[in-house]
Amino acid sequence: MSIKLVVFDIAGTTVKDDHDVSKAFQAALKKSHYEVPIELIDPLMGYEKTLAIKQILRLHEHNDAKITSELVSKIHTEFVKQMISHYQVAEGIEPLPNVEETFAKLHEQGVKIGINTGFSRDIADTIVSRLQWLEKGLIDYVVGSDEVELGRPYPFMIQKMMLEAGIERPKEVAKVGDTEVDIREGQNVGCKYVIGVTTGTFTREELEPYNPTHIIDDIAQVLEIIKG
Repeated sequence: MSIKLVVFDIAGTTVKDDHDVSKAFQAALKKSHYEVPIELIDPLMGYEKTLAIKQILRLHEHNDAKITSELVSKIHTEFVKQMISHYQVAEGIEPLPNVEETFAKLHEQGVKIGINTGFSRDIADTIVSRLQWLEKGLIDYVVGSDEVELGRPYPFMIQKMMLEAGIERPKEVAKVGDTEVDIREGQNVGCKYVIGVTTGTFTREELEPYNPTHIIDDIAQVLEIIKG
């Protein structure tokens, strides 16, 4: 059964990220008087961001009553504002090595390309627009975590793309990402290949316990994997 759709994460998987997402997250928390070290933020960056905010706040607030929807919304709004500004104007917003070439080669083989993310759709659209991936014909689908009932590790973002692509069998789908929650998302969908990549937040050693089908150091290796 051949692969018809490959779903890629954004930051750290297909787009260069020097802890930029974590730094924006950290700054948004700080504006609400929460000082959080970057090493506690990094592992949560694949999650839908309001969920990540709640997880961080639970580590710093012993009284759950203080973790209100208003507080979470305030922090998330600030995070979105910072991320959109960053991806619109910052220097160095660029694809990781071999990403665009890999997209193009997958298309040549008749494989659809999906992009999904823990970001809300407005941030995802800002990145895709900056890189002109739709204009270049490099991707087919974009799904943000706010477009489905629940983001990663739940399967709904990938299932939304499968529905749009007319794909019924998960074994015709591959998932590629740089965090444990990317891996668990692919596993929860039942993807044939769930591929961890070491270009982002997690090292090879940190990805291994989550049992992806493959761990790669270069996105171009996806081409050889799905041939199998």
